[in-house]
Amino acid sequence: MTTNELYRKTLLTIAGNPRIERLTIKYGRSLARRFIASEHLDGALTEVRKLNEIGIMATLDHLGEGIQQLEQATGYRDEYIRLIEGISKSKVQSNVSLKPTQMGLALDPEACYQNIRAVAREAKYHRNFVRIDMEDSPYTEATLQIVERLHREGLTNVGTVIQAYLFRTEADVQHCIEHHIPLRLVKGAYKEPAAIAYQNAKDVRSQFERIIQLHLDQDVYTAIASHDDRIIQFTKRYAAEHSISKERFEFQMLYGLRMQEQERLAAEGYRVRCYVPYGTMWYPYYTRRLAEKPGNLMLVLKNMGR
Repeated sequence: MTTNELYRKTLLTIAGNPRIERLTIKYGRSLARRFIASEHLDGALTEVRKLNEIGIMATLDHLGEGIQQLEQATGYRDEYIRLIEGISKSKVQSNVSLKPTQMGLALDPEACYQNIRAVAREAKYHRNFVRIDMEDSPYTEATLQIVERLHREGLTNVGTVIQAYLFRTEADVQHCIEHHIPLRLVKGAYKEPAAIAYQNAKDVRSQFERIIQLHLDQDVYTAIASHDDRIIQFTKRYAAEHSISKERFEFQMLYGLRMQEQERLAAEGYRVRCYVPYGTMWYPYYTRRLAEKPGNLMLVLKNMGR
């Protein structure tokens, strides 16, 4: 296990401690602002407009996951409908991303489906797109089934996310391509057991490159979400060698991370989309960002020093 892999596992374990969570929420809000656009919709839309002005598109995510009561899901559903209306009225270039568990997947799968369906219908009315985020492995199959069901109902303005570290990933990608389901390809940010997921960063990167190639070879629009220069350069090189237009894929990165690189890629003519989270339920998202690499934690510690 590499130092980075050990760091990631350790930080995710620490972050799962309820006492650490309470302390971070109480004292760490200002530190999380690097990765969170705003606690409110208007502030998030303002940040997206700034990104658009430098050639970067966005996907807006109202933070929340793992709800305890189904009534909370109704609130998230309604907020997403307001979000889609806000995007339409403000005319910013952004779609939306949501998590199935914030819509009630762990509590009532059918209610979850109906909540997501309502958001997808609103997005279709406004000619927008909904990305259903992929969470940890207990929800992988259910998430894929939700997207397939929506497509069967004609809501093809919905896609999902595939995580490169799972053993099942390549088969899932091929299945989604065959069913015309748009994908965001990512490494994966959850702590998964060795029985179902690669634990070595090199193995994960190799599978990531395979699924990017699989997508590009089949002329399917490809969203590559990564801050890894090796993945970015692999994609650029492969596209150039196979005469794949820059219009056929996009790079996606996270708000608050490598913003200069995002701007540089956009200036080079690549399609770039920034994942812009907002809201008050920021702790799970924040800890996953810190766990991705020690450098992210160092950014926060520097801010503490100031």
